[in-house]
Amino acid sequence: MHHDKKMSEADLILNDRGAIYHLGLCPGEIADTVITVGDPERVPLVSRYFDSIEFTMQHREMVTHTGYLGRKRLTVMSTGMGTGAIDIVLNELDALVNVNFQTRRVKEPLTSLNIIRLGTTGGLQAEIPLDSIILSSYAMGLDSLMHYYQYQPLPEEIILQKAVTDHLKELSEGFYVFSGSQLLLRKFTSQETLSGITATCPGFYGSQGRILRAPLQHPQLLQQLTTFNHDGLRVTNLEMETVGIYGLGALLGHHTCSLSSVIVNRATKVFSNRMQQGVLDLIEYALARLAE
Repeated sequence: MHHDKKMSEADLILNDRGAIYHLGLCPGEIADTVITVGDPERVPLVSRYFDSIEFTMQHREMVTHTGYLGRKRLTVMSTGMGTGAIDIVLNELDALVNVNFQTRRVKEPLTSLNIIRLGTTGGLQAEIPLDSIILSSYAMGLDSLMHYYQYQPLPEEIILQKAVTDHLKELSEGFYVFSGSQLLLRKFTSQETLSGITATCPGFYGSQGRILRAPLQHPQLLQQLTTFNHDGLRVTNLEMETVGIYGLGALLGHHTCSLSSVIVNRATKVFSNRMQQGVLDLIEYALARLAE
């Protein structure tokens, strides 16, 4: 994918500080391991566990804290909601390590980041406990982000995508599948995590089968996602970011994984009454694994 073309000012936009447009960051201000969260207010919940914080930046909904956990340098950053925001964050994180901002050309050799998403999610299967941690083996895109990029799916992704398409029939026009990085999935798998397919939706209401006042085009979507089963692999949960991280991460050569705290179970229609604690448990679990 390497190209030695100079990037234009319209493609790679830098501000007066020489920082990239949306994140407001310069190269060197992020660590090689990046934790992403959706909510800007969750960033200090993560970084308060750091032993020291060397750098902070806030621009729009993107808040960045870089520091140390023991001798490990870490960045925690908020993305905002949805794969549209992920398109910005993943491309700009990649540019920070793989583009020379002076020459506007791709660097050699390329750097691979570890990108770990810590999110909240809705469980889809009745037996998934509230406040449990789901590790996304795969993510299924119900959005359209990756249709704008050229990518080559892995053989197992092609098989899974076909199974999804066959099961969902006319609903699944354009749904696609990406896996997380085996390296990171192994690191975060334990008796405390559940694994499965995470459905990444382009919104919170209609695309997640929620009805307030707007009628749904596909009222049966949630039920059909819930009944999908491919060799024991099921759709465990719904959220709004993971497939963008897995897709762009794979395309750009980064290691990615996504862990989510279950704050609502859509099958039983029950919402967690200890959501804040569940999120803190997730943060502590992830940081303990990263510190090893």
